[in-house]
Amino acid sequence: MSTTAELLKGAAELFPDEVVTSAHVRHFELPANAGRFALITLDNGFDHTKPTTFGPQSLANLNAAIDQVEAEAANGEIVGVGITGKPFIFAVGADLKGVELLKKHDEALAIGKGGHDVFKRLSALAVPTFAYYNGAAMGGGVEVGLHCTYRTVSKALPAFSLPEVFLGLVPGWGGCAILPNLIGAEKAVSVIIENSLNQNRQLKGKQVFELGIADALFEGADFLEQSLIWTASVLKGDVTVDRPEVDRGEAWDQAVAKGRAIADSKVHGAAPAAYRALAIIEAAKDGDLQKGFDAEDQALADLIMGGELRSGIYAFNLVQKRGKRPAGAPDKSLARPVTKVGVVGAGLMASQLALLFLRRLEVPVVLTDIDQERVDKGVGYVHGEIDKLLGKGRINQDKANRLKGLVSGVLDKAEGFADADFIIEAVFEEMSVKQKVFAEVEAVAPAHAILATNTSSLSVSEMASKLQHPERVVGFHFFNPVAVLPLLEIVKGEQTDDASLATAFGVAKKLKKTAVLTKDAPAFVVNRILTRFMGEIQNVIDEGTSVETAEKAVEPLGLPMSPLVLLELVGPAIGLHVSETLNRAFPERFKVSPNLKAVVEAGKRGFYVYKPENGFKPELDPEVAALLKQGDVVLTEEQVRDRVLDAVAQEIGLMLEEGVVAEAQDIDLCLITGAGWPFHLGGITPYLDREGVSERVNGKRFLAQGVASVPA
Repeated sequence: MSTTAELLKGAAELFPDEVVTSAHVRHFELPANAGRFALITLDNGFDHTKPTTFGPQSLANLNAAIDQVEAEAANGEIVGVGITGKPFIFAVGADLKGVELLKKHDEALAIGKGGHDVFKRLSALAVPTFAYYNGAAMGGGVEVGLHCTYRTVSKALPAFSLPEVFLGLVPGWGGCAILPNLIGAEKAVSVIIENSLNQNRQLKGKQVFELGIADALFEGADFLEQSLIWTASVLKGDVTVDRPEVDRGEAWDQAVAKGRAIADSKVHGAAPAAYRALAIIEAAKDGDLQKGFDAEDQALADLIMGGELRSGIYAFNLVQKRGKRPAGAPDKSLARPVTKVGVVGAGLMASQLALLFLRRLEVPVVLTDIDQERVDKGVGYVHGEIDKLLGKGRINQDKANRLKGLVSGVLDKAEGFADADFIIEAVFEEMSVKQKVFAEVEAVAPAHAILATNTSSLSVSEMASKLQHPERVVGFHFFNPVAVLPLLEIVKGEQTDDASLATAFGVAKKLKKTAVLTKDAPAFVVNRILTRFMGEIQNVIDEGTSVETAEKAVEPLGLPMSPLVLLELVGPAIGLHVSETLNRAFPERFKVSPNLKAVVEAGKRGFYVYKPENGFKPELDPEVAALLKQGDVVLTEEQVRDRVLDAVAQEIGLMLEEGVVAEAQDIDLCLITGAGWPFHLGGITPYLDREGVSERVNGKRFLAQGVASVPA
């Protein structure tokens, strides 16, 4: 058997670029003469913008620190051991850059075992141990604290989570085994499964305390000082920590069943991580922690060698890194300042845009529309949303007054836009309407002003073609709901110049959006792929396959919603409009569905009705069923899935050949941030590679082996 030190040394050799975390030990006398205490501080030597992680060398450093305090505890030199982090950061778990490099199952097993072997020594010391969650704690950072006897948490802690399931892993250093035994299975399932699968929802310090994960809660300003005073009281017996009895009966089984239902609703069995985590929680009912740790090791190794985790890490890196440094964006020094924004239109989309620009840029925003009633309604919407923020305590009264004072509405474009630097239109999706609007705006706007369009599918170049200065027109395509979806497709028209493009990217950054540069091609990125995807579903329904079979066929992808529910959200009329735009551009691949046309003409909001007696589950609307005219070609779920995936793979291949975006990575980034496609798919291209679809359709993979997959 290898020792922990040997395991970690071997792992460290595989990962020479680790950002190493030190584990500093210092000693001092506790307050109230409670005795001599050892405090371990985790610190990677960088400020809070580079959070502390656990790679193999970092675990080895913690192991060495525990060697030291173990000897001191055994010799009676100390009364307790504490562990805390650098300012603002406790620790955020395993270093995923190292995980990506692993090629063999036994290497992956060593990572799980190494973490367990180090962490569980904290619970085996001859003196009580204390974790002081002073700042952000995630994954292995949370778990190292779970191995301690007691925990305190700062009220100022901004983010605490076990996000592993979200990425395609399980909490594998004690989380699945210890947490349910500490706070009960129901709360543990909520933290490990539900929060993870809800876009990696984070807990705040107060919630960590209320869940019973921490035994005491203190203010951020003097957190460590208060934690040490409390520690002294615990060690002297003045404070007794009472934890409620954990229900190991039916409540445990119900919690696991609830977790399975949540996983089914989110990933439909398509990604294994949640189910592996639940199996370990289920088995932890008897309180045998070592058995749980062994199961965690096995699950961790299996998942590290699986495609979902590699896709999850790839997706995470796309959002965190590529999303912040957009490929192909011009030099940011070319960007011009934006001190006033104009919005053409005052409908719902335009009003949402006005609110976003107002909140993020905090500059004057002026809306225009064709009559006073619409203008007043748009400004009223923005005021109403500001009042909601005030009501929730998100902003104070002064800020609310200031924001309201910055937004206005006028009928006269000359009055509204004469000093605007950035003017965006969100009017009816019709080329002639948009060209007319831009001509009117160009006549009154300053020479340097950017003219942006929120079109979802029309040609930006054609829109700009009749202007005197087409070089300042740029596509600025948001996704609905604007406040929720991070993606912003920035479209470069044929004549868009670098200064206009740089300004657009600068504004996108201030809006806190994930900007992706796209060529001016029909429907750009997300709508083109979704229209092909949904178009193929529509085609098989038109040909004769039942709606239910067509919808169920793509459930294994684990998408946030089914294609026809998505169509309802987008609006069938908009879906039809985009499919008509793409049909004009690529008639051989994009058909206009006669059934979809019939649904739109009948004024239906979608294919489904939702009845309270059926738990609001989607049911095919009998009126829609009566409209459907179908052929007699009936496909199985598998045949439908193959057709849909083949179509998507073909379309992405063509888009990359056309240079719609720089690389396949940008397609994935767009689908994750603009359409909510799951991290475990890596967007879409890693999944198409993994399932062999890319090679079947295009004769080659989208991504090199080792990118979003296990290295060869």
